[in-house]
Amino acid sequence: MADTLTLGWIGLGKMGLPISTRLAGAGRDIAGFDRDQERIAEAAAGGVTPAATLEDAAGRDIVFTSLPDDKALRAVALDGPLLSAMRKGAILVETSTVSPGISAELGAAAERAGILYLRAPVSGNAAIAHTGNLTCFVSGPRAAFDTFLPVAQDFTRAQKYLGTQEEARYAKLSVNLMIAVSAAMMGESIVLARKGNLAWQDILDVLTNSAVGSPMVHYKAKSLETRDFNSTFSCRQMAKDLDLIVGAGHAAEMAMPLATLTREIYGALIGRGDGEADFIAPVRLAEWLAGLGEPDLDKNDGRLA
Repeated sequence: MADTLTLGWIGLGKMGLPISTRLAGAGRDIAGFDRDQERIAEAAAGGVTPAATLEDAAGRDIVFTSLPDDKALRAVALDGPLLSAMRKGAILVETSTVSPGISAELGAAAERAGILYLRAPVSGNAAIAHTGNLTCFVSGPRAAFDTFLPVAQDFTRAQKYLGTQEEARYAKLSVNLMIAVSAAMMGESIVLARKGNLAWQDILDVLTNSAVGSPMVHYKAKSLETRDFNSTFSCRQMAKDLDLIVGAGHAAEMAMPLATLTREIYGALIGRGDGEADFIAPVRLAEWLAGLGEPDLDKNDGRLA
């Protein structure tokens, strides 16, 4: 049955474009819509059927949204035509990182419209989205998840069903909190080692081969070998997610000291002009606070002397 499902994709941005073209490459019947005609053309080149309007993409068995923030989701799904354009009994799969609050609003509106709503934020970045190595956390009606699962397996390596309400939203925010705090810690640790006159590559090797050598540390150490700060997920995007994280924590009546401090680190990076740099850029801020310039890797391998 899953192979005959028709798919619609709304939002062909950094994540939506590679995921939708991967689904097309897997033989899925998928139509894509974005306000940017160039993105629609790129998706079409990857096998996605161009949708002239949002309504054309929404009239399918499973409709995905991949949108930048709460404001965009509200404009498309709550104030816009999405739900009214969908078939009753169709499945809406929302893949973005948004607040539990707006997600709950959408859940209530979808239920009134007879739409089955799955919260399915993906974990991973645009650099790997085309490879199928993303993961997704899912909450919503179990039967809808069972229908969606074969499609999810075409673009993710792991899928975790978590419950019927906003559990997936909290899971994604929890993961992103760990990533953000880890990036800030990694930056400060590297600069402490520089102050102790470790060579740049030596401290990266120490971190990756120690007890803290998580997959994220391994991944980011590789780009830091050449101080590559080209964005896979930007400081500005991380700041947005940290705002959601702190807001969710406060709504749950819990203190968020680490999240709040880390948000200020990313705010400082944005203020210094690093908003579009990769989220591992806290190393730059830590260097500046420590009175260090960027290491000359060619001349002294990052040592101070």
